Amino acid sequence: MAVQQCKRSKMRVRQRKASKRYEGLEPHTCTNCGAACLPHRVCTKCGFYDGHQARQIMQTAAKAQPIRRPRLWHPMSS
Repeated sequence: MAVQQCKRSKMRVRQRKASKRYEGLEPHTCTNCGAACLPHRVCTKCGFYDGHQARQIMQTAAKAQPIRRPRLWHPMSS
């Protein structure tokens, strides 16, 4: 079994691990529209991926309002 030569301090170990820390995904630009999008994913603005139309994106002028349904009466609600 291997025996360590000398103890590595907590500071030295943490400094070494700090350089390998996960820094998240870098946003890339879409080749079709130039919008920021995540790598290896379909663009949310135009729907293109790898040079072809992967998804049809609906362009709406005004945001649709949700349908408000009347609240039903319930004996446990106050």
